[in-house]
Amino acid sequence: MTNKLHRRVLLRASGLALASASFAATPFAHSRAANKKKFKIALSNSYIGNKWRIEMENLFKAALLMEPYKSEVIGSWFNSGNDVSKQSQQMSNLIAERVDAIVLNAASPTALDGIIKQASDRGILVVSFDNVVTAPSALKVNTDQFEFGKTLAEFLAKKMGGKGNVIMVTGVAGTHVDLERNRGADSVWQQHPGIKVVSRYTGMWDSATAERNTASVLPSLPQIDGIWCQGGTDGVIKAFIAANRPIPPVAGEAENGFRKFMIGYMGHKVDGISIGQPPFLSLVALELARRVLSGTYPKKDITIPFPYVTSETVKVGETVFPNLPDSFFADFTDAGEHAVLKICVDAA
Repeated sequence: MTNKLHRRVLLRASGLALASASFAATPFAHSRAANKKKFKIALSNSYIGNKWRIEMENLFKAALLMEPYKSEVIGSWFNSGNDVSKQSQQMSNLIAERVDAIVLNAASPTALDGIIKQASDRGILVVSFDNVVTAPSALKVNTDQFEFGKTLAEFLAKKMGGKGNVIMVTGVAGTHVDLERNRGADSVWQQHPGIKVVSRYTGMWDSATAERNTASVLPSLPQIDGIWCQGGTDGVIKAFIAANRPIPPVAGEAENGFRKFMIGYMGHKVDGISIGQPPFLSLVALELARRVLSGTYPKKDITIPFPYVTSETVKVGETVFPNLPDSFFADFTDAGEHAVLKICVDAA
């Protein structure tokens, strides 16, 4: 695995370099080779029911095989199945094990605040990412989820000329990501009274679930002029094809299948925008934890830009991969001069 991975990694946030380093050599890292103690950093993940979460966890595991993490970190990972009580118990066990840091993708933005405070009171660093928490002691690593939903909706409003029927395929209910993305979209619809949301249902950020749920509601829906989708976008499009419904402009996630449709797939070429909540947030959170524990970076939240492509800018081999599964999330890495992180597909 190590030999196949790209060695050059860039982590940037809010215009400031969080790290610029080679995983092979560690010019920025304070080497802990002379120290016997490694940092104990655990990933506490809630939902594991889609490919995004699998890629996110795989990137965390892959990083542990590479320097500087291989020499400096003892890593572990746990999944709670979106069960708040189970995740709280797992975190309680980690506190008892006296880990140095917990990187957290939370089942609830508020329900874990108590156990997070317990961790912080015992000197354990908590870095929350993706579905972030409200606990003031936890550092946050995320994109701007409100802006995510707003950008998708603005794309559709422009394509639709400010009027028509839209469906909204939402995410896992109750999570910070789902709430903020929906709120961002609704802020746009409020500015366009000619746009009507004719159906709002969950796709659970999963292609198969989104396809199944779309197929169940489509027969009862009027003409659809725009598709707004948090995740499972390729599944939604496939449901439209199966129902012989015209595919309108689509604003969705970074599923590889969706991006295949954007370049031409299954006899259809879709006009769309694909914005990725990057799975590499887990790696940014891991690096932030390592840097804070090393005393080389301040304790502060990080907001990173989300990578996106349109039907005009998507590129084969860079942001879409014809030979990989449709449900694979193509934003496992970033691109361009100011990329947040560059890592190869084997890691995901």
